[in-house]
Amino acid sequence: MKIAIVILNWNGRKLLEQFLPSVIEHSKEADVYVADNASTDDSISFLKGTYPSIKIIENKENGGYAQGYNEALKDLNADVFCLLNSDVEVTKNWLLPIFETFKKEANTVIIQPKLLDYKKKDYFEYAGAAGGFIDKYGYPYCRGRIFNTIEKDSGQFNDNSEIFWASGACFFIRRPVFQELNGLDKHFFAHMEEIDLCWRAKNLGYNIKYIGQSEIYHVGGATLDATNPKKTCLNFRNSLFTLTKNAKGLLFPLILVRLILDGMAGMKFLFELKPKHTIAIIKAHFGFYYNLRRLLKQRKSIKNKIKYYQRTSIVVDYFVNKKTDYESL
Repeated sequence: MKIAIVILNWNGRKLLEQFLPSVIEHSKEADVYVADNASTDDSISFLKGTYPSIKIIENKENGGYAQGYNEALKDLNADVFCLLNSDVEVTKNWLLPIFETFKKEANTVIIQPKLLDYKKKDYFEYAGAAGGFIDKYGYPYCRGRIFNTIEKDSGQFNDNSEIFWASGACFFIRRPVFQELNGLDKHFFAHMEEIDLCWRAKNLGYNIKYIGQSEIYHVGGATLDATNPKKTCLNFRNSLFTLTKNAKGLLFPLILVRLILDGMAGMKFLFELKPKHTIAIIKAHFGFYYNLRRLLKQRKSIKNKIKYYQRTSIVVDYFVNKKTDYESL
């Protein structure tokens, strides 16, 4: 089985310098590529001078995570793609459990390893922790992370488990399935596009797995910090995108409740004296309305929609019922 590890880079020379060595050292079973999203720093010259054996894919423009990977992977020959963030430290033998799962389980098409925090290595990392799920209204949460509450890793998720979505920080997918799904939705630009891709795979009957025997450490927010209102805008807008495209059932009441919940989140940001994030949610909603016609057209093209949630409202579970860890849900 041939695996291509593809690291998407945009002006990330320092990150490549820090984290690429671990990928090279511990990924002998795979081919390692850096896909550059039209960087304006010295990333390319650094790679050519320091790691001449690393294969470089040069995208013509910065299309964000989604279009950047679509361009990088379109002509790449491998059985499995690994989409790996540039701020990830991998560990010895991290690929072996992934290999074995793909070999044994033909219907498993997407896999995520255990994501731990690079800065606090005994804690899970926000972006994906031990595998992701969403509630009825499209809000994501993870085993090991619900909203901003991060669990300590005490071995509670050392299993191999079926999940709903895998984190884009480290995302393994079979190449034929990536092509069948027409890749990532470029309209997302960045954030939540991996959830949309996983949802579309689930709608086709494929399995997505978390493999707890494979561990990596993720910095998180190295490209766009969590405190940046742009990140808030993309997360809220793109969550509405994927909900509209993929959710089973009557769409209007679902979206109406979701918009009300978003409004409450906006008020919460105001009370916390974070008005820029409130404005970001408003911008997200306008971006959603602007794209609604296209989203409804995409929705019609998805024939088989599955039940996608285990929890009706993770917002109520967390903020009202005070269920702050996954096991309490």
